Amino acid sequence: MLRKQDYSLLEIARITGRPKSSVYFHIRNIPLSPRKYQKIHALNIQHLLRVARSRKGKSIREFKKIYRWNPENVSLVAHLLFDGEIKRSGCVYNNRNKILLKKVEVSMKKMYRFSPTRYYNPNTGVSRISYFNVALGNYMEQKAKELWQCLGELPLETKRSFLRAFFDDEGCIDFRPKTNSRRIRGYQKDIAILEHVSQALRNFGITSRIQKPNEVVITGRNNLIMFQKEIGFTAGVYINGNRSNSIWKKHLEKREILARAIHSYIKV
Repeated sequence: MLRKQDYSLLEIARITGRPKSSVYFHIRNIPLSPRKYQKIHALNIQHLLRVARSRKGKSIREFKKIYRWNPENVSLVAHLLFDGEIKRSGCVYNNRNKILLKKVEVSMKKMYRFSPTRYYNPNTGVSRISYFNVALGNYMEQKAKELWQCLGELPLETKRSFLRAFFDDEGCIDFRPKTNSRRIRGYQKDIAILEHVSQALRNFGITSRIQKPNEVVITGRNNLIMFQKEIGFTAGVYINGNRSNSIWKKHLEKREILARAIHSYIKV
């Protein structure tokens, strides 16, 4: 009998051509030798390792790929870069502004149908949406590198989307009426990113300068007017009036402060 020769259930089924359920009925009370058990266990481990290696960096949670750059997917990748993270474990976006959080979530939903993990920090008022997916993280890392490489060749509408995402996340309008100081500032530790921003601004006729250690600065009436016309800030994106160094002492939309700064030139 095959079982007494130490053949496994699967081996007997293959040799006899009988269903495993039928074979099992006849051999269920005949145990395999300890050596055979160890061999089967080792083979199972090897199989599991092969499967794990083949699936490394892959996910059953599939997502749509970005085949061409348009304003929405440029904005999505930019937001994840500026106020978020793109890493191997997935994508994260942090902000206290509900409009920007919703904007990123809506765009992400179009390529990845699963809802994010949410976290809220009551001490800072900052919310976080996280998409944990290794394959998605790896893919978006590649797309972020691609965006930096081709940004200079993209149409103006996509560059506009990139710049608005940058200044929504990293920018502010520094207007001090008492000293007639008016400037748009954008912060970023990576100087290479600031150079990309400055170059993209030139495409819209906006002159800027990179001020070390970590900001791009726009000054001058014409430059501010061109920024307002061509780039602007997203409606509902405001400054935090509760900060101790706030000169306004209340929440104001960035675009409202920009309008006040431009209007103030008339009074000078």
